[in-house]
Amino acid sequence: MPTDYIIFMHGVNVRDRQGFQTQANDMFEVIKKSVSDRSRTLKPVVLFWGDVGEERIKQLHEGFTKSPQWHKFWFRDELRTNQILPFVGDAAMYLSRTISKNIVREITQQAIKQMGPLESIIHPPEGDRLHLVTHSWGTVILFDILFASRWEESVLDDETLEQIENIRRGFFGIGANEEEKSYGIPLASIHTMGSPISLFSLINVDGAKSFNLTPKLKEFLEARQQKKLKPLVWRNYAHPGDPIAYPLEGVMPLLLGGAGDLVDIKDIMSPSNWLWGAFGDTILPILNGGNAHGSYWTQKEIAQEIGKAIGSKSK
Repeated sequence: MPTDYIIFMHGVNVRDRQGFQTQANDMFEVIKKSVSDRSRTLKPVVLFWGDVGEERIKQLHEGFTKSPQWHKFWFRDELRTNQILPFVGDAAMYLSRTISKNIVREITQQAIKQMGPLESIIHPPEGDRLHLVTHSWGTVILFDILFASRWEESVLDDETLEQIENIRRGFFGIGANEEEKSYGIPLASIHTMGSPISLFSLINVDGAKSFNLTPKLKEFLEARQQKKLKPLVWRNYAHPGDPIAYPLEGVMPLLLGGAGDLVDIKDIMSPSNWLWGAFGDTILPILNGGNAHGSYWTQKEIAQEIGKAIGSKSK
């Protein structure tokens, strides 16, 4: 039977590998129950990168606590240490070539191990498809690896270049040359949760190249549409109290240079209780923003919506 590979990728401040595996598997089970078409095989692919820079984050926090003025800072624990430091720390470290190369190695090895052999990914059986479920900074990392031109620079070592090439050839339409663009598994849907990917439209300003995702993302979507003849389904889930989440539907023309018809995108607000609404414009939601930011994995409604999108693509 044809296989739907559902790739799960976490965001910042996730250090427990087994905990994330369990979280992703629980979501997968709800997704699976929500897909009525039994003619296809659904397979989860769980990618974990959260421990790559863990030690450096700990060292930085220890440096903060050694300052004689640290105890005078407001919101030291909940906001500064538990929310801002992990997000900014993980994001800043990824900009480091060393850390980002380590993450590339980790997720490449994990993907091939769960989906492999490599040949069956690059030249998949007819009917196989990919679906992305990415959270927070994990969306930025995966999109950077797939579309940013910085991974094509000659200063990279041969091993990293080969890993990037293998990842890109595994997605139909992203290969380095015309022949390789016909390799890989077609992408059928994208599901971003609590994602700051909208902010990357700012990188387009003044023609920035190294981290600019737009050219290759647009090129990929055009190649995909030529084969699939329909826009790519993209659902962007956001909790109203999540300070990292941003709408994407109205920003897509900026990311794609006006080619917004290549995607069928919708912003979907995740459920929240009355307390969030009552204090929506106060400091309370910000202090509790970490809980909102991590809530997507356990929201049954989100998993069901993902299953609905996957099921609609199988008709």
